[in-house]
Amino acid sequence: MIPVTKPYFPSREKLNKYIDGIYERQWLTNNGELVQELTRRLESYLGVENLLLVSNGTLALQVAYHTLGLRDQVAVQQPEAITTPFTFIATASSLKWEGVEPVFVDIDPDTWCMDPANIEAAITPNTKAIVPVHVFGNACEVEAIDDIAQRYNLKVIYDAAHAFGVKYKGESLLKHGDAATLSFHATKLFHTGEGGAIVFKRKEDLERARKMINFGINGPETIEELGINAKMNELQAAMGLCVLDEMEENLAARANVWHRYEQALANSVQLQGKPDALDYNHAYFPVMFNTEEQAVRVAATLKEHDVLARRYFYPSLESVDFLGSMQEKPTISKDIASRILCLPVYYGLSDEDVVDISRKIMDVCQ
Repeated sequence: MIPVTKPYFPSREKLNKYIDGIYERQWLTNNGELVQELTRRLESYLGVENLLLVSNGTLALQVAYHTLGLRDQVAVQQPEAITTPFTFIATASSLKWEGVEPVFVDIDPDTWCMDPANIEAAITPNTKAIVPVHVFGNACEVEAIDDIAQRYNLKVIYDAAHAFGVKYKGESLLKHGDAATLSFHATKLFHTGEGGAIVFKRKEDLERARKMINFGINGPETIEELGINAKMNELQAAMGLCVLDEMEENLAARANVWHRYEQALANSVQLQGKPDALDYNHAYFPVMFNTEEQAVRVAATLKEHDVLARRYFYPSLESVDFLGSMQEKPTISKDIASRILCLPVYYGLSDEDVVDISRKIMDVCQ
């Protein structure tokens, strides 16, 4: 069976050494030595400051929303955040969980990211933030979004779950917005088994969030505010340090798979449009077909040959009942979500498998 993705397993010998250190120190959580080391190394590797490690990517979003004040406790009306329906459910469900109403605006038909041209019409007196998604690691139109946010005094939290290591115009894509969140789930390009991070623009937001993820505690006998338990533990950090040590090998293998797909399929399917100034991480290979029926047939054909491709992201989130509202329904997102498949991309996928998968897709598309 060829899955759509597979966790990267680093050197067991190196992992054992990190675990031996955990046993020697007898320190499993609460900002241990490995969490501190991973924080420093990720800031250096990614070229960012004010990075906070957390226990998963969904909590990264929730903590960012709380830290930046999306839910005003004294507000009479329910706060709103403008976001995209073409994303993983956690982007919107985390808003809903925090008492913030997601307001969906349509996407760009080429990049598949939020179209800034649709944002201003969706802004109301209750709008607190914009939550765009760097879809499949592709850069949103960050300058346009940041400009709108400044003019309307809105916070911007980028869901950058797929954008680990991505650079735009020579700098980390994670530097844009008031915060950018990352997922370190097992299937991500960089992972800690489970885990995540928030990159804040301002140090004071980092310091507030640091207390927030530890129940709001600021010392042995001081509890300053409402908090939650969202800390990363030492075992997660150990896995992350090992994976980070081997990132270049992992990146090269994924890039090889990605470019072989591109060479084989560029004339048969539509690929995601990306800005020229993007330094991509090759984390995903999504393809869009002419019709939904064609996408479904390709997925079924691949499955018959033990290859799993995923309809990612499907369905478009405006169609999810508990997220729905009376707002105008995005039509581009609904259409594109119905026609996209993500193909297998992971370290260890052979050239022969990529060629075989590509041929089966072209056979259906002819």
